[in-house]
Amino acid sequence: MSSNIAPLEERRLLGIGLVLGAFFFFTCIDSSAKWLGLAGLPVMQIVFMRYAGSLVIVSATSLSHQGTGFVRSANIGIEILRALALLGSSLCNLTAVQYLPLTVTGSIAFTMPLILCALSVPLLGEHVGWRRWTAIAIGFVGILIIVQPGTSAFHPAALLCIGGAFFSALYFLLTRRLAGVDSTATQQFYGNVIAAVVLAPFAIVHWVWPTRPVDWAVFAFIGVVGYVGHQFSTIAHRFAPASTLAPFAYLQIIFMALSGWLIFGQAPEFSLYLGAPIVIASGLYIWLRERALSRPVTPIAEER
Repeated sequence: MSSNIAPLEERRLLGIGLVLGAFFFFTCIDSSAKWLGLAGLPVMQIVFMRYAGSLVIVSATSLSHQGTGFVRSANIGIEILRALALLGSSLCNLTAVQYLPLTVTGSIAFTMPLILCALSVPLLGEHVGWRRWTAIAIGFVGILIIVQPGTSAFHPAALLCIGGAFFSALYFLLTRRLAGVDSTATQQFYGNVIAAVVLAPFAIVHWVWPTRPVDWAVFAFIGVVGYVGHQFSTIAHRFAPASTLAPFAYLQIIFMALSGWLIFGQAPEFSLYLGAPIVIASGLYIWLRERALSRPVTPIAEER
């Protein structure tokens, strides 16, 4: 193992603090993307700038400390899969925020633990008992309340949010797999360079330059907050397992609500107050149930 690769450590409070910071910066990414979309910039260009800006920062900082060593990966296959999962999440979410309030996109993103639990059966061969299946079903009822399918309030972009949650679940699993295997710089490099290369042709074809000074500032800002947010998230997974960090994702709805209200003047709709607590409660129940089942098996802890 390279001396540049920090080992896993049991420092859960620090991990929690870092992941809260990461979710704040993730909110900044979504807010910046929505701002730039309203300013007339194409979505592909916005997502490209988010990764290209981060790539410049991670390359510059890593070259000065490690030379070119940070481009070497001990598991290039996982790095590529993780980068593609992150790109899929960004494309879905940053497209959706152009059409939906941040509070709606944020609430639907909370289906990630529900999707993760459901996929653990076919992908990981895990057993999911009736309690967790019930929680998954109730959680998706909450999503139906939020998106209101079949009504005039429904927007197809809500489906993109669910797709984004699916890719986010894969991203966080793969990030934990790489903790202690590749350095933070290596993970950041591959996450950004693969996305930038894939998006570059689509971004260049329809490139639009910002016109106002504030748009230029946000144009540069989105790459910076993307780098900082994923730096915090990657390091947090070195200090605490994903099962410990996952529940704190729900606090992001506070950041989303404040951004939507203060920056875009979008107050949460009544359906959000009904549906979001159901989704959050379902996710928290699954988390608590999985923690209970991870302990030594007793008759009380067995799933029926």
